[in-house]
Amino acid sequence: MTKAEIVDEISKETGLTKIETKSVVDGVFATIVEAVSSGKRIELRGFGVFKSKIRKPRMARNPKTGESVPLSERAVPVFKPSPEFLKKVNLNLNSKNVK
Repeated sequence: MTKAEIVDEISKETGLTKIETKSVVDGVFATIVEAVSSGKRIELRGFGVFKSKIRKPRMARNPKTGESVPLSERAVPVFKPSPEFLKKVNLNLNSKNVK
């Protein structure tokens, strides 16, 4: 699903215009990115947690050449879904596999 499709769905459900909805969606995404990039943890109950995690430096391998490449310490964004989110995803998965 693309951001445009998300905006369309929310616009239909709320009655807001697509322009208003796009502004809200962009604002939410920008706020999450800004908070996580500054080291804050975002907890959306019933949805999940966004945070950053520090990865230790290590030696990696270039798959094309096989050459070893050093990777320095870096921060990566992480999302952990809530138990409710996981349950809904698994229920939908199970209902699609049952014939």
